[in-house]
Amino acid sequence: VQLQASGGGLVQAGDSLRLSCAASGRTFSRYAAAWFRQAPGKEREFVASISWGGDNTLYADSVKGRFAISSDIAKDTVFLQMNSLKPEDTAIYFCAIRPGFSIPTSHPATYDVWGQGTLVTVSS
Repeated sequence: VQLQASGGGLVQAGDSLRLSCAASGRTFSRYAAAWFRQAPGKEREFVASISWGGDNTLYADSVKGRFAISSDIAKDTVFLQMNSLKPEDTAIYFCAIRPGFSIPTSHPATYDVWGQGTLVTVSS
């Protein structure tokens, strides 16, 4: 399976962006999905995750109330709606899935499949 992330770009502080992550190739009966990000010179950090079916979500404290993760199971696509963007949100955003697991986590080691990343730049 491959994950293709898209939707990144250059925006100003306070703007919104919607990231998409489409899965292709082998399909799984269920999976949890997540978004992580990595800013220049920093380690990869958790942003948000969602359970299979979307009834359970987790968010990093830094994005709570501003970002929303969702999924379209029929299209094997996961979204990250980002509102009220701040310069500190600037990073490469990666999507990832846990095939065979429904429960979302915040630990990158628990995700087996990763997308290539999409760059989000927020100017002040």
